[in-house]
Amino acid sequence: MNASVTLRTAGPSDVSAIHRLIVDNLEVGHLLPRSVEDLEHHVARFVVAETRDVVVGCAELAPLSPGVAEVRSLVVDDAFRGQQIGPRLVAHLGASATSAGFSTLCAFTHEPSHFVKMGFTIVPHIWVPEKITHDCTSCALFRRCGQYAVTLTLRAGVSLRPAQPAAIIHGTRSTMTRRLPLRPVAADAQTAEAVPA
Repeated sequence: MNASVTLRTAGPSDVSAIHRLIVDNLEVGHLLPRSVEDLEHHVARFVVAETRDVVVGCAELAPLSPGVAEVRSLVVDDAFRGQQIGPRLVAHLGASATSAGFSTLCAFTHEPSHFVKMGFTIVPHIWVPEKITHDCTSCALFRRCGQYAVTLTLRAGVSLRPAQPAAIIHGTRSTMTRRLPLRPVAADAQTAEAVPA
């Protein structure tokens, strides 16, 4: 689908749509369940992706400490995947986290490659003790969840942008763009420059 997708801060009327997205993606095992009550309590921390008044993606910026925030409950409706909505949601949360004074953005994921393409680094879980203390020790899957911890250092005046493909394949020919997929860039940069790998 190629409909225009906009991002906005979630409100109370979005709770049922956020809950539906999470529930619809629980079976693949990449999300933790969230109750409607929990979502109602934290809805202001969510950003949603919307097209034609339908919520097609969401993500939460969850503070873990004064310096660390987590990307949580990141999900895009299956019909809208492949349109860079997930990276746009993460970039939006990164900007919000930077503005709020957080120095580190983290996520726990079964598919770290999506985050690595955006500039995150895979780290040992113990490098994010805030997450372990806040959520992991009370989880039934503690020490056997299979998730990777990823972190990104945040800096004022620097923002993320959705990933650009490293190579675009046309038929039998490959055209290299020689750009890093996603890097922090100055907020006032007008165009992306090619950066040697």
